[in-house]
Amino acid sequence: MLPEENHLSLNIPPSGKPRVIIIGGGFGGLYTIKKINRKYFQAVLFDKRNYHTFQPLLYQVATAGLQPDAIAGPLRKVFYGYKDFHFRMLKVLSVNPGANTVSTLAGDLEYDYLIIANGMKSNFFGNEKIARNSFPLKSITDALNLRSHLMQLFEWANLTADKTLREKIMTIILAGGGPTGVETAGALSELRKYVLPKDYPGIDFSEMKIYLIEGAGRLLPAMSLKAGSRSEKDLQKMGIILKMDTIVSDYDGETVTLKNGEKINSFTVIWSAGVAGDILPGLKTEWLEKGRLLTDENCRVKGTSNIFAVGDIALMKTKEYPKGHPGVAQPAIQMGKYVGKHLQDFHKNIAVKPFKYFDKGSLATIGRGKAVADLPPNLHFGGRPAWWIWLFIHITFLISFRNRLLVLINWIWNYFTYDKGNRLIIRPFIRNQKNTSGKIFGADE
Repeated sequence: MLPEENHLSLNIPPSGKPRVIIIGGGFGGLYTIKKINRKYFQAVLFDKRNYHTFQPLLYQVATAGLQPDAIAGPLRKVFYGYKDFHFRMLKVLSVNPGANTVSTLAGDLEYDYLIIANGMKSNFFGNEKIARNSFPLKSITDALNLRSHLMQLFEWANLTADKTLREKIMTIILAGGGPTGVETAGALSELRKYVLPKDYPGIDFSEMKIYLIEGAGRLLPAMSLKAGSRSEKDLQKMGIILKMDTIVSDYDGETVTLKNGEKINSFTVIWSAGVAGDILPGLKTEWLEKGRLLTDENCRVKGTSNIFAVGDIALMKTKEYPKGHPGVAQPAIQMGKYVGKHLQDFHKNIAVKPFKYFDKGSLATIGRGKAVADLPPNLHFGGRPAWWIWLFIHITFLISFRNRLLVLINWIWNYFTYDKGNRLIIRPFIRNQKNTSGKIFGADE
């Protein structure tokens, strides 16, 4: 529990150097700080959590493949020994560009430069019922909530002889056919095939239905046609029910309504159908477009002189990327490095070459030995070679050696034993009143 508000203070010492405030400890914020020359700048990082999350593997935490500490690392450890760097675990409440300050529960802090790297949040397109009843997958908390929910459902299914109720319990719907939807669908299919029948021999898991709903005409719309087609075929072979060219238009916690009028009974909707920028109060509306901050080719927010945006929240329109860069880790990493490296040049009004994104390709895994890859300059392939590349890349970009070791050990164990050992219901969880599984197992809302 936090102390009373009037006893809090930010406790940031003056340094005589220009102060850079970074909001968000994701990939963008992380790599910005690593590149800032603290000989010339004081760096202050604000994040509402004290750890960095490797978001591409959240779905494995949610499906019992990994424990959360395998994909997260303490921010203080990352920046141990950094001089004139200060981390404060606080949520930034608002920004005042006129006064060059940010506001937190512990008080306000002035900045000379502000770097916004707080990423995206789930976009429910204004549908409060879907937001209230479905499961987003943007944080470790989200992943743990979903994992508890899924494990409770299987326990609940094991308790009931009502076939209609059991069918509803064992129907899982994923909204959104991007990488998160595809990878989660594949992980659930393998859980259904290899793990759950051993845990619950009294349940026929051939009756478990997994739907993947995508509004576009194909899966992985941000990747190549070949990748989308390959993932579609692989998922269908794995027993995933695909619904294309339609979207989830309503969900009351018990029944999904699709835009085409079809209804599906289910207690579980996993939402990855859209994202929106986590826009802070105080940022001007003219700086925004489609929920993201418009920037020039130096990552500077248009209309400002000392505010930068990096990563998913930045919308930099270029000839190669007229709709902005893809919302994946690499643009955030490269933007962060660019701004951190050139901040001293910006401070001295020295001309800097525009940011140039180097596309290292796109990957998505579908299951054991199944993945798709789009690699430069024009390589598109799938299967086991793509899967090995996916494994290597994801191990490489984890935050620490400990994380890499934990993930590698878990993956090796899962590969040879067909067993995901993280199926503990540590804290029962309930998302909505109509799903009584949480109440049965002692969950609080």
